[in-house]
Amino acid sequence: MDEAVDAFAADLDYPMYIVTVGRDQQSPPESRSGCLVGFATQCSIDPPRFLVCISKANHTYRLARSASILGLHVLGPEQHDLAQLFGGETGDDVDKFAGCQWRHGPGGVPLLTQCPRWLVGNVLHRTDLGDHAGFLLEPTQIHTGPGPAGLYFSQLQDMQAGHPA
Repeated sequence: MDEAVDAFAADLDYPMYIVTVGRDQQSPPESRSGCLVGFATQCSIDPPRFLVCISKANHTYRLARSASILGLHVLGPEQHDLAQLFGGETGDDVDKFAGCQWRHGPGGVPLLTQCPRWLVGNVLHRTDLGDHAGFLLEPTQIHTGPGPAGLYFSQLQDMQAGHPA
């Protein structure tokens, strides 16, 4: 069955996002994290809700398990370097935020200044989805700045992941 699922999904192309989590503005680097995610989507129109799925192998997941707020950033097609930083490195070994521009957002969530489109949302629910966990977000703050959206999974095939799925 795994081979059939792989074949079914092989040509699907997902937009890529970066999810961020942080405790507060005075927290040390080990209390903030972020990772590249390909499983994220709007899942309700009224009320607006987003579902973000984070691999349980990620440092980000360990912090997100107890977080009340997450940030979700849309990547543009030219942001391979940011995708590589947040998808090819692990927060277990590297302070990813030392390698990019960011600022503190609501509740201490790191906001990536290179991403003009982002949302911050309250975590309403967490659910086990296998090797990933789903986080249901209620958007509380959104920025829809200019810039192209759409860095897709197919554009990152040469990237080596910091953690296995």
